[in-house]
Amino acid sequence: MGYDLMLSAMRYASPTTVAEAVDLLGSDPAARVYAGATDLIPQIRAGRPEPTVMVDLKRIDRLCAIGSNGSTYTVGAAAPTADICGHDGLAADFPGLVEASGLIGSDQIQSRSSWGGNLANASPAADTPPSLIVNDARAVIAGPGGERTVAAADVATGPGQTSLGPGEIIVEFELDQPPARTADAYLRLIPRTEMDIAVVGAAARITLDGDGNVAAAAIALGAVAPTVVRVPDAEAALIGNLPSGEVLGAVEAAAAAATNPIDDKRGTVAYRRQVAGVLARRAVSIAAERAAQQGDQS
Repeated sequence: MGYDLMLSAMRYASPTTVAEAVDLLGSDPAARVYAGATDLIPQIRAGRPEPTVMVDLKRIDRLCAIGSNGSTYTVGAAAPTADICGHDGLAADFPGLVEASGLIGSDQIQSRSSWGGNLANASPAADTPPSLIVNDARAVIAGPGGERTVAAADVATGPGQTSLGPGEIIVEFELDQPPARTADAYLRLIPRTEMDIAVVGAAARITLDGDGNVAAAAIALGAVAPTVVRVPDAEAALIGNLPSGEVLGAVEAAAAAATNPIDDKRGTVAYRRQVAGVLARRAVSIAAERAAQQGDQS
């Protein structure tokens, strides 16, 4: 079947409210939502089941808004990553998460891609989920039973699989403003210089006390297991210590040990484990440097 013929059999819907979108999904189990279609269209071309209705979420104001009440940011699940990268408040409070957002595709894709799509697509190699997780992001989910809020870490359950129920969509994300002397960082390794899938991704968030020791730490790895992996042993090694020397060595070793990668054309198991350790160490160092600079400026 040609691609043009395939599209002609589908129906397009563009709801303007969350309730309307939920009703559309509830009335047709084969309907699919999208914000930018940067994943949906390639999946259809690759032979995935064709949706009977393509539900465009970009006309729902709530899903595209970015706001703050002074203590919590609310970011619509369909807000373009270009808008996220251009938001001064998010860039100042979550530099690593914004950096990860800026790695999703080309400039053109940035005008359509979103956190909601990046998370709900449930790719183990997606760039923003590790950073969303270390920053304790929460996903507000709407469905036939109303709205519920879950940790972003609990959305993806496996490659291409999520905890979303029938008729449910991610509406927005909530992020609490970080405490003082806190910063994050995200790094990834890709085979090419841009627009490629991560071989490994590493996110870290560090909070320093007044003496420069680590008071709180979160580390998450992508592309090394079916879902994003937290590294509690590395986090524990940091607490109460300066983020340097042997402590960073312990972070590197713990991150490598926490992985459960696969062999494929982009990297072997051994290579991914080594890279995971190196990137985790570097991400922790960058996050700690940023946190220390906040203290220097206060």
